[in-house]
Amino acid sequence: MTVVIQISQNPLQIASGDAAEPWQLGFQDAATPVMQGIIDLHHDIFFFLILILVFVLWMLVRALWNFHYRRNPIRIVHGTIIEIIWTIFPSIILMFIAIPSFALLYSMDEVVVNPAITLKAIGHQWYWTYEYSDYNSSDEQSLTFDSYMIPEDDLELGQLRLLEVDNRVVVPAKTHLRMIVTSADVLHSWAIPSLGVKCDAVPGRLNQTSILVQREGVFYGQCSEICGTNHAFM
Repeated sequence: MTVVIQISQNPLQIASGDAAEPWQLGFQDAATPVMQGIIDLHHDIFFFLILILVFVLWMLVRALWNFHYRRNPIRIVHGTIIEIIWTIFPSIILMFIAIPSFALLYSMDEVVVNPAITLKAIGHQWYWTYEYSDYNSSDEQSLTFDSYMIPEDDLELGQLRLLEVDNRVVVPAKTHLRMIVTSADVLHSWAIPSLGVKCDAVPGRLNQTSILVQREGVFYGQCSEICGTNHAFM
């Protein structure tokens, strides 16, 4: 159950794909403000982690060297200043981490009041059904289709194994999209790394998220919830 979304001003345009590369360690290129915020938060927290690691290693080496029992047999069992320092400084660091973290969490939970497009994704074992809800009515043909992963034997040259699908979802760039996710059988998870989206598909429940893709491209994702025998091929 591979997730593929094509973002383009022209639906017939062939755009480059955003997918994980072999031996990739970092993030995929961000295509939404949320994903860019996740990457920035990661870099900010990683900076503090490096500072803490260097400081702790420096203190450990210095303590082992200066307070060796042969050089300095005196033992320090209590120090008020030390207690204050290692209580205040971690609190300040946690505050610098918590403020951007909560800001990002609240921005991820924001729901667009009047989205341009509403797209519904229904998880099945083991494929997705997509529905353009804004264009479904009794007078017009329903814009609903199934999206299956292309078997490895049917792949064409240049197509990605375990990522390509027979029917892609096409939505315009720089447009507010409301995504509604649910499931028809078991738990699934609709996830696209480049968009910073991971939404659980729960039977009998509608989960909602908002997406604003800022550039054109083809964005690949996969089911992120173990959902049966063929989950590895979704």
